[in-house]
Amino acid sequence: MNDQDSTPPSPAPNKRRRILLLVGGAVMLALLCIFAWWFFLGQWRTGTDDTYVGGNIIPVMPLTGGTVIAIYGDTTQAVTEGQLLVKLDDSDARLQLESAEAALALAVREVRGLYATNRGNLPLLAQRRADLARAQAELASSEANLAQAEDEYNRRVALARQNFVSPENVQIALTARDAARAQHDAATHAVHASSAAIEQTIDQSGVSRARVDHTSIENHPNVRAAAVHVREAALALARTRVLAPSSGQVAKRSVQIGERVSAGASLMAIVPLDKVWLDANFKETELSEVRIGQGAELTSDFYGSSVVFHGKVVGLAPGTGSAFSLLPAQNATGNWVKIVQRVPVRIALDANELQAHPLRIGLSMDATIDTHDRSGPALTTLPESRAIASTEMYAQNLKAADARVAQIIADNLARK
Repeated sequence: MNDQDSTPPSPAPNKRRRILLLVGGAVMLALLCIFAWWFFLGQWRTGTDDTYVGGNIIPVMPLTGGTVIAIYGDTTQAVTEGQLLVKLDDSDARLQLESAEAALALAVREVRGLYATNRGNLPLLAQRRADLARAQAELASSEANLAQAEDEYNRRVALARQNFVSPENVQIALTARDAARAQHDAATHAVHASSAAIEQTIDQSGVSRARVDHTSIENHPNVRAAAVHVREAALALARTRVLAPSSGQVAKRSVQIGERVSAGASLMAIVPLDKVWLDANFKETELSEVRIGQGAELTSDFYGSSVVFHGKVVGLAPGTGSAFSLLPAQNATGNWVKIVQRVPVRIALDANELQAHPLRIGLSMDATIDTHDRSGPALTTLPESRAIASTEMYAQNLKAADARVAQIIADNLARK
């Protein structure tokens, strides 16, 4: 009995105490690490996995109707801006262009005739005035001849009364006087006719001058009107070739050979994958420290966590996602339940990283924004002065039409 009482106590309580101390230390260390992470990083970061890749989906649509005779772009293919994608039948457009070109050439030649007529009126007017001067001189001469013939006739009449001349001499003088009077009347009519011709020439010159005054052959209204028809026909012909408005990847091709398409019909779409962005939908409780210009780190399920993208906050949406939905929520009811709303945040991606690891529209990603720098604005305040997206493809067609018009005018101008 005494031997049992002298047995040493079991070491189990000491071992249990050590285990509890180790667990407690581990918990304290974990809490300390969590606090350190929150103090140095966590409080400066906000993240969400409700993030999706967005981008421009550019529709490829014809500007004129026609029958599809060739297709040069298909889904998943890469295209460059201005590349031919779809070709429409252009037979009617070519005929209309030829008719418009012929009308323009005719207009140029007719206007050349107007200028020639206007220039010809000046020497014609000078000739009319010379004719008037000559008629007036002849009238003066006929007046002198008439006065002389009348004097001679009167003299012979007086002599005949005294029987110094025979009646035949009187008759000769009378005939000469009548001839001189007829010549005088003819000269008078000639003067009137020349004056009327001058007035008519002046009126014709005014009409001709009004048709070409203050203009040139190239800028004449008749030529410009015909040139407009040529441009319209040239554009109609150019638009039978449906070109890519932007570089990117082809998606959603729906057009088929032989299909009759109308202007504005969607044939396919182009997605520029080098210009995508992210729309991160943050809870409204997570955005109090988010500012424009802050950096972000992003990972995608497509590449996994080993590929980290870097971006920058470029703006916060002016409303929640539900505010712009087709049927916005109406909370003015008695059974209202508060739901935390989400606000889209636009994040721009690094172009070099996108080139190395292209993303696709609609992919989901995880976004984490570093909110250390809170000096930026919460909303954009200055309007964007440059175009967000643009293309010069359509302007090329008009330039080609202008060059065609200039060539037709040059070919039909007078050769020196």
